[in-house]
Amino acid sequence: MTSPAAPEKTASGKPGPGPGKIWPPVRPSTALRTELRRGIAPWTGPAVALTLLVPLWSKAAHWQGSWGGTQTELHAAATLLAGPLVAAAACWQGGREHRRRTAELLLSVPRGRLARVVTAMAPVALWAAAGYLVALAAVFAATAPYTGAGGPSLAIAVTDLGFLLSVAPVGFVVGRLVRWRLAAPVLAAVLYVALGAPGYLEADARFLSPAEQFSLEGSVPVWWFAPALLAWTGGVGVAVLLAYATRRRLLAVVPLVLAVAAGTVIVRTGEDLLRDDPATTHRVCSRTGPGTPQICLAASDSRLLPRVSEALEGMFSRLEGVPGAPVRYLAPQYGPKDGEASLAHAVRGWGITRDRLADPRAYAANTALGLTLRDCPDGGDGRSAEEAGRVERTDDAVRSWLADEESPWYPESRRLARLEAMPDADRRAWLGRYLATRKSCVPAEVPAL
Repeated sequence: MTSPAAPEKTASGKPGPGPGKIWPPVRPSTALRTELRRGIAPWTGPAVALTLLVPLWSKAAHWQGSWGGTQTELHAAATLLAGPLVAAAACWQGGREHRRRTAELLLSVPRGRLARVVTAMAPVALWAAAGYLVALAAVFAATAPYTGAGGPSLAIAVTDLGFLLSVAPVGFVVGRLVRWRLAAPVLAAVLYVALGAPGYLEADARFLSPAEQFSLEGSVPVWWFAPALLAWTGGVGVAVLLAYATRRRLLAVVPLVLAVAAGTVIVRTGEDLLRDDPATTHRVCSRTGPGTPQICLAASDSRLLPRVSEALEGMFSRLEGVPGAPVRYLAPQYGPKDGEASLAHAVRGWGITRDRLADPRAYAANTALGLTLRDCPDGGDGRSAEEAGRVERTDDAVRSWLADEESPWYPESRRLARLEAMPDADRRAWLGRYLATRKSCVPAEVPAL
């Protein structure tokens, strides 16, 4: 008497329909929905979102308030951190059949090899894309209330998303070919080094790395930036997938040729992949009344105008009525001309937090320092040490008086006391003579104090 035959097992390890019975074919859409809900794929989306949001949130003061700064930080995190993570998740997904010892059963599935590979790999890529989009929406929502003119770069967002979708098939194929449980973390480490190392090169070939750190503060990509980068990274990913999953492996040559052509264009273009941002070159100036200097900032920093005006209000009141006082103060990148002066240089995360000045008094002091700073050579210009010291103490006294603070270099400055003790009319006349010589390096031309 023979025992009944044991039911066969499917590729997922579950018992089949039994001997003599055939299951109806599973639709690709049904199989994809199943794969989206199980295994490592559903964990990939939250992992990508947290990998992006946690480091960005810790440095929010450096990017929040600037579209360029926001996308610079997001681009770095998406390529250097999320990219290796997605590759490792896809690699683990690709080695699933080897770990379950069901790889041979896949040969009996009626669907083609390419369809099976795409169905197994796509959930990781789709969940990774969803995690990136969640992080993208979160950081954009955190930046929008504090920015001025301009907006986010769609090209940078699209290329980062395309890179995450392109690295998934590469990781999946590595997982299918390398039967080692540590393949996924090793692949992540190797990819992290491979993406970051080209950034230390000076050759234009470094732009082939999707993790190349573009300076997006004041720059935007050229119009064909996204198509070229997508053709480069996507072409490599599709070529790897076709070379592994199709019988006619020569088909992989088509996306590979497209990737090589796009890479050639990228290398030849080099730093010209970016151009000046119109929102940075265009400036916005404050509305002023009679006797009040005008303040001009980049359009992207227009929300700072009230804060800067408030910080410099005391300095402007002290210069009111002084002959030759600047009538306009410009952001440092514009280069002041005659009758103009340069504002203090403030960096987001240090001098600027979101749409506020971190230290208004320090900002006013640095602006006053720029107004009194002389671009003179150190020695060799015929000035004696005594003459140079007198001019330095005079400049320091004027700076300290304009900033309404004690001198940090000469705490007991007698020149500052003399300046404060002058009658208003005499002080305005003396300051007028001083400002007329603020670019001079001849000590005899600087009025004594």
